[in-house]
Amino acid sequence: MNEIAFPDGFLWGTATAAHQVEGGNWNNDWWAWEHNPASGCAEPSGDAIDHYHRYPEDIALLASLGFKTYRFSIEWSRIEPEEGEFSSAALDHYRRMCATCLDNGITPIVTYHHFTSPRWVAHHGGWEEPETADRFARFCGRATEALGDLIGWGCTLNEPNIVAVAGYLIGGFPPGRRDAALRRAVNDVFVDGHRKAVEAIKSASSKEFPVGLTLAMQELQAVDGGEAKLEQIRRGMHDVFLDAATDDDFVGVQTYSRDRIGPSGVVPPPDGAELTLMGYEYYPDAIGATIRYAWERTGHTPILVTENGIGTQDDERRVAYYRQALAAVHGCLADGIDVRGYTAWSAFDNFEWALGYKPTFGIIAVDRSTQERTPKPSAHLLGEIAGTNRLVLD
Repeated sequence: MNEIAFPDGFLWGTATAAHQVEGGNWNNDWWAWEHNPASGCAEPSGDAIDHYHRYPEDIALLASLGFKTYRFSIEWSRIEPEEGEFSSAALDHYRRMCATCLDNGITPIVTYHHFTSPRWVAHHGGWEEPETADRFARFCGRATEALGDLIGWGCTLNEPNIVAVAGYLIGGFPPGRRDAALRRAVNDVFVDGHRKAVEAIKSASSKEFPVGLTLAMQELQAVDGGEAKLEQIRRGMHDVFLDAATDDDFVGVQTYSRDRIGPSGVVPPPDGAELTLMGYEYYPDAIGATIRYAWERTGHTPILVTENGIGTQDDERRVAYYRQALAAVHGCLADGIDVRGYTAWSAFDNFEWALGYKPTFGIIAVDRSTQERTPKPSAHLLGEIAGTNRLVLD
């Protein structure tokens, strides 16, 4: 059989985010946003998939499938429910999550901020307030003091570029602002928060572990004279954050599709293109292009693929997507790019932010009326790849 092998020690895993799976995160800006009728959110997160209580069984299930890493986020609004008030109970909970991963042979990859901020942070101005960078760094330091000896990898911020665009330019995320100048200022606060968080984490940790940020990166392709517009978009979406990651231990690349850019901005996918439940073009090869761009722009900072996947109800298409995407990742490795691992998004069908529960990214289905978990064929495929470190090609 024709197969491709990945390097020894290559990390194989899957991922979730606290607000999308835990349930009951009422004290953050997203819970407030999804319950605001004017926000346009499809539905509230509610109990989600109750991962807050079911994490022992969920982590054991991931281990049984063959995964070696699990990326999850810790909820700032649980750990620091009011400014300066830290919850020992919440920190103990996330410490138990990390320990459960290790007990199951899984390396915990901890994200400190995955889209949600405490309500008190939002009240003080959110990410448009420069002091938020210091507040976030303080939270990261305190959380690391409690968890650092168990953390395998640390991600400061998840897709700050998406929060800045969706929250401050197009109004689809909290706080629902539409101000291009404000979006640029928010980018600067995120960059400052990331750099200060890295310092706080490394100062507070009782052991060394890699620390970086994760970035949403669509492959950008110019069409019909869109080169100048592409570069403008890339500067604000990618470059400002990649430039901030040049001295990091890694940069997390998160990719789902490509965007074609014309002179006025993003143009629709080609006629007849297959679309996912998110409206993205089915384009698995994009991950190869974004890895290459991040590698070159950062001056060869190591890469960890921290999200890659597809929102679809057809798991055969998910399987095909993962096969093609992993072949693209292997192509990057073959060209000498330092890719440390691959994290599929997502472990479970979960709350997809403003779109509610309709888009299904999970490799494990969840019946939310019973909370029963059912692995899909894609879960078994990726678990087998993780166990053998090899992909058998069609």
